[in-house]
Amino acid sequence: MVARRRLGRRFGWLWAAYAVSTFGTRLAFDAFALIAILVLHAGPTEVSLLAATGLAVGAVVAVPLGPWVEFRRKRPVMVAMDLTRFVALMSVPVAYALGLLGFVQLLVVSVVVGAADIAFNAASGAYLKALVRPEDLLVASGRFESTNWTATVLGPPVGTAAIGFFGPVLTVATDAVSYLLSAAGIRAIGGSEPRPVRTGTSVIGGSEPHAVRTGTKGAPFRFGELFEGWRYILAHPALRPLFFNTVLVSGLIMATSPLLAVLMLGDLGFAPWQYGLAFGLPCVGGIIGSRLAPRLVARFGRHKVMLTAGTLRACWSIGLAFIRPGVAGLVLVIAVEFALITSMGVFNPVFAAYRLDRTATDRVARTLSAWSVTSKATVAAMTGLWGLLAGVTGPRVAIAVAGLLMLITPFLLPRHDRTPHPGRDLARSPR
Repeated sequence: MVARRRLGRRFGWLWAAYAVSTFGTRLAFDAFALIAILVLHAGPTEVSLLAATGLAVGAVVAVPLGPWVEFRRKRPVMVAMDLTRFVALMSVPVAYALGLLGFVQLLVVSVVVGAADIAFNAASGAYLKALVRPEDLLVASGRFESTNWTATVLGPPVGTAAIGFFGPVLTVATDAVSYLLSAAGIRAIGGSEPRPVRTGTSVIGGSEPHAVRTGTKGAPFRFGELFEGWRYILAHPALRPLFFNTVLVSGLIMATSPLLAVLMLGDLGFAPWQYGLAFGLPCVGGIIGSRLAPRLVARFGRHKVMLTAGTLRACWSIGLAFIRPGVAGLVLVIAVEFALITSMGVFNPVFAAYRLDRTATDRVARTLSAWSVTSKATVAAMTGLWGLLAGVTGPRVAIAVAGLLMLITPFLLPRHDRTPHPGRDLARSPR
């Protein structure tokens, strides 16, 4: 019953915008890698460089965007980031049609899109917190999570079929158009949005703290604000362990993704359709988990559900080191991924709502930006590191090492929920 709660027309437009852009992104899953391989005839080193550079450089470029987003109205920022992604992605099919597409352009586009992703997510998180009531954050986050997993189930198979018929560039154009539609949906939300006000104190160049209260126009930029998100996270007794936990878990999962592809498609001889089935079918677990999350929280409490799901999420990856050829190996991958993704489907919306609830209102954009920058940079670094490890030990051993490290991550989860209300956190948080 709680999952069916009405959240209003304005949330409906935000949800619709998220849905269309998410389906577009999943439809174009791995499109850049396929373009690099099929169109530009790039080798494995260049393809790995493309994947890592977009994450790492995009994260670095996005560092100053957190403070920039914080002190601006969030809807115009979201529209601007959608339009930026539309223009950047649409440049790829245009260049391809003109015979001008090159590897460097793919690198630049991946960086621009990566940075715009971080800025958009920071703005949308802050906007969501202002749009819905605190008691509705879990329901709203659950709907986003369910949409994400539904798109992950449907998008890649449809995108793969479209690539087979029309080539990989079409899916990039479709992804670009999805951001244009998302921008239109966000504009349709309507309503007024107050201009954020900069409040608090800061220390500049070793001088004494001085108070600042000014609107966005004419607000002085302070270098220290670049790192305010990280300072806030690391000083927060509940957000700090969650930060380290989620960043490490996502890094370990994503670092082994290319190794699993090499192991299954290369060493074990699985067909591409079997590989797609092994990682597409279990995403149904994400839909189930996200639908269960509000009910589980209503029955057992938010912190207990987050701790339990976060612990279960870490228990399955080690099983991927035991993949064998044939049907038994395929069933093993599907079972492991289903258990992992179902746990994530429960954990992610509870965590997302908890993070928003525990973050002070005037720190949301910077906190989410810092979180996303760190996560993407960590994924890029760990993907490269695990690639080197696999080159020395083989992919199976590298996957096993990641699985063993995953078993440690539950110890980084907050054991108790004793954090005071974020309004009181703000008084103690570093400026």
